[in-house]
Amino acid sequence: MRIALLADTHLPSLIRQLDELGSGPRELLATADLILHAGDVTAPSVLDWCEAFAPVLVAQGNNDIFEDPRLAQRQMLDLEGWRLGMTHELRPESRPISVLLNEGLNGERVDVLIAGDTHVERLEFREDVLFVNPGSPTLPHHKEYRLGTAAILDIERDRIRAEVHLLGQTEGRPNPCTGSVLEIARENGRVSVVA
Repeated sequence: MRIALLADTHLPSLIRQLDELGSGPRELLATADLILHAGDVTAPSVLDWCEAFAPVLVAQGNNDIFEDPRLAQRQMLDLEGWRLGMTHELRPESRPISVLLNEGLNGERVDVLIAGDTHVERLEFREDVLFVNPGSPTLPHHKEYRLGTAAILDIERDRIRAEVHLLGQTEGRPNPCTGSVLEIARENGRVSVVA
């Protein structure tokens, strides 16, 4: 199963849809079975645009002042035997995973923790949890509108491959982000990074 991860789209604003910055977002979302948005969508029209590619679920961000059946304070999913939890804000993200889980997911244990809010991409495995912040596809590192990042989770029963994906370059506005890949596997009840 392939999941596309987005956060902090903050649309509509100077632009109305993600594809106004280039084809990168559309090409990435077209490969997804499910889209998870970690908040600060700002308008349901963004979700409608995304849903043309795959079903969408959203963790409500501080700028999401609207009601929508796809939107919840946090999202919890069980996929291929892995437990995923998504919330919007977990600053500072460098705190212990146990603290992040307590604050963001009411202490629920997960295998994959997804958050947004910072506009800075993050991909790491610590304290037996894969932690992903997909960054922002439109306002990376809080710069003006330009292509940034999204993330992909390729989930199998005993393996997850996670990638922070650079969506391309915007003319005259370089993408400040860094792509990365991390793969974890479960064997005999233990999860570890695949070398």
